[in-house]
Amino acid sequence: MEMKIISRSGKAPSYATEGASGMDLRAYLEEPMTLMPMERKLVPTGIYVEIPEGYEGQVRARSGLAIKKGIGLVNGIGTIDSDYRGELCVPLINWGNEPFEIQDGDRIAQLVIAKYERVQIELVQELGDTDRGEGGFGHTGIKG
Repeated sequence: MEMKIISRSGKAPSYATEGASGMDLRAYLEEPMTLMPMERKLVPTGIYVEIPEGYEGQVRARSGLAIKKGIGLVNGIGTIDSDYRGELCVPLINWGNEPFEIQDGDRIAQLVIAKYERVQIELVQELGDTDRGEGGFGHTGIKG
C-alpha cells in the first residue's frame, strides 16, 4: 500500500526495523521545547498525510520514552482519520518527575496505519446472550 506524505523537514516517517509496525514520528521544531512534570504540549511534526480510505492512522507513545522518562500521549492513542489533511501534531504529557527537553528531529511517537470497518447501526431492544453477559471490569478474572 502506498501513502502520500508531505514533510516540511524533508524526512519521511520511517520504520526502525524490518518487523516494526509503527513509523517513527519526529519533532519538527525551530527551537527546543521543554515539558515540565505534568505539563501537556502539542508537538509539531511537519508531517501531513493522505491516508487511504478504509484506513486510519494511530499515533502511539514510544515505549522507551514512556518507561525511561515518563513521556506519554495525553489521549493514550490518537486517531487520524483518512480525510484529515492538517499537520500531525503529537499531544505529549510528562508523567515523570524531571523536565524533559525535546529537540528538533527527536523521535516522539509512532504512527501505525490500520484498516478498519464501518458498521451500519441497527437500533434494537435486545442483544444476543453470551456466557459473560453483563460481567464488567475484571469479571473474566474472577473464578467462581
